[in-house]
Amino acid sequence: MPPTPPLPYGQRRTRPAWTVAIGALVLVLLAGAAVWWLTRDDDSSPPAGRPRVTDTAAGLSYAVPEGWKSNDGKSLIQAFTSSITTKGPDGHGGAVVLAGRGGPVDESTLRQRTETAARSNAEFFYPDGKSTVEDSRATKVSGRSAYTVVLSTRDDSGRAGRLRLTIVAKSSDQSAFLLGVTESPEPPANREVDAVLASAAVV
Repeated sequence: MPPTPPLPYGQRRTRPAWTVAIGALVLVLLAGAAVWWLTRDDDSSPPAGRPRVTDTAAGLSYAVPEGWKSNDGKSLIQAFTSSITTKGPDGHGGAVVLAGRGGPVDESTLRQRTETAARSNAEFFYPDGKSTVEDSRATKVSGRSAYTVVLSTRDDSGRAGRLRLTIVAKSSDQSAFLLGVTESPEPPANREVDAVLASAAVV
């Protein structure tokens, strides 16, 4: 058979009905995907409708994910004023979010102070270990300047984890922080910790 001659200029080949149907289906799927993207629940979005801890000592409130338990602060060391915890699915591992207050932090030194504090806490929770920066960025909490640092950690025994710290420059004489520590580098606990810190608000 000879090759099909090219179409003359201005002439169009009629599309079969099935190609038109497929094109319409693709458009519907794309529209549906766009709606899903705009309405989906982000893994790190603040938990909607969940109870909250209102920590007046730190001047922060934050959400409590399903299955987590809050602590009134009585059994915490002095550096922390409230906390919530969860256990791993097999009773091991788990995660904790701790809140606390500190002295004034200038916006110009917020990054350096947060990165230093994150590494210091990584050394406390994972002695003689190593930490690697996953994320380091400026953010806002209730309109106040804040900074977040995320570290992946590993101690000398090979135990891996993850640490996320947000420091908020609340006022000229006070700062506050939320610290999340996960005893595993894998989700879902990490997503829940991220969501708790994303839910933070100044009170």
